[in-house]
Amino acid sequence: MIRPVSLALSAASLAVLLSCVPAIGAEEAIIIPPPALDEARTPGQEKAVFAGGCFWGVQGVFQHVNGVTAAVSGYAGGRKEDADYSMVSTGTTGHAEAVEVSYDPAKVTYGQLLQIFFSVAHNPTQLNYQGPDHGTQYRSALFVTNDEQEKIAKAYIAQLDDTHVFAEPIVTEVSDNRGFFPAEAYHQDFLTLNPTYPYILFNDMPKIENLRLLFPGAFRNEPVLVLKAKR
Repeated sequence: MIRPVSLALSAASLAVLLSCVPAIGAEEAIIIPPPALDEARTPGQEKAVFAGGCFWGVQGVFQHVNGVTAAVSGYAGGRKEDADYSMVSTGTTGHAEAVEVSYDPAKVTYGQLLQIFFSVAHNPTQLNYQGPDHGTQYRSALFVTNDEQEKIAKAYIAQLDDTHVFAEPIVTEVSDNRGFFPAEAYHQDFLTLNPTYPYILFNDMPKIENLRLLFPGAFRNEPVLVLKAKR
């Protein structure tokens, strides 16, 4: 069931938080209000698919969110037969690098995940690229699994555009999830296992810090891993 929610932060609170965001990394976080429309906090297990550039950083962000039970890097928007990194990287398969997030709505709602996605995980105003990565495989997209997710996502995008919290219009696509295909094992948990890798250090580690600063109640220090590798 969809229910309305109130905006949690005043203008003064937003200004204070904004001053705390570190000016490091390729992209700075944008502080945005929560969605005015969200799902009910019903215990259970739901899935949502997010695409916002290289899946390393997006996966890493959601692995640090309380209520998330799994976050898997993969491909969405194309055929299963073409869901291979070498093919997807050509930008001709229709896929986007994406992350499938499993979560408990009693602990974190779809709307809250969207707020983190739009403010911390990527820049939703960049068309077919994120930072240094260019191509349709790096597009901003939401692959919704049901009508409720579609309604919440579209309402939130309209809300954010209407309030002009971003300098440019949001270009995030909203489409049906016709299949999510996990990426190769070497892509899983890449941020957690390689925190000093130059790309990760510059582009993605600031996202984890911004998540901690902007969403302290949602932040989990120990990430939930796909691969049970020792660290």
